[in-house]
Amino acid sequence: MFRPLLTLAAATFLLAACETASTISEEAASSADSGATSASSSSTSTASEASSSTSSSSAASAAAAEASALEQARGELMTIGDTVLFGFDSSALSADAMATLDKQAAFLNAKPALRVKIEGHADERGTREYNLALGERRASATRDYLVARGVDGSRIRIVSYGKERPAVVGSNEEAWAKNRRSVTVLN
Repeated sequence: MFRPLLTLAAATFLLAACETASTISEEAASSADSGATSASSSSTSTASEASSSTSSSSAASAAAAEASALEQARGELMTIGDTVLFGFDSSALSADAMATLDKQAAFLNAKPALRVKIEGHADERGTREYNLALGERRASATRDYLVARGVDGSRIRIVSYGKERPAVVGSNEEAWAKNRRSVTVLN
């Protein structure tokens, strides 16, 4: 019982498909003459779309290359050292800090297009206000050292986070020593 219905449905679909194909063929043949004129305008718009697509893809590839170069520069900065540490309640640069900053200055002088932000940090001891001021003094000391080594000061921005962003959580001298720092970050 289902077999005759299934056969009838298949035959109906087959006839409908054949008629649709012949209708499409006839329409294509009759519009071939009028299509010649629209084909030239269509190819012109396709060419301008391709040109627009090419320029946007080249802009996207330039942005991707710039992002890749920035990531490579970040890696180089981390390799030479992006962090300098400070003593308790001090913004004076140690010999180790100056050695790291000398490397940073050479790196930044070799890449004059890079801009940096220097973040000043403090340990958890002291008031919020005091630690913000101390973090700013540490960031300023770092910036001033880089400027003295030839880095253009307009490329450097400073910010203080005080005790708000510890590198290491803990209430002991080991944690505090790692939180008394300035960090150079590429923008």
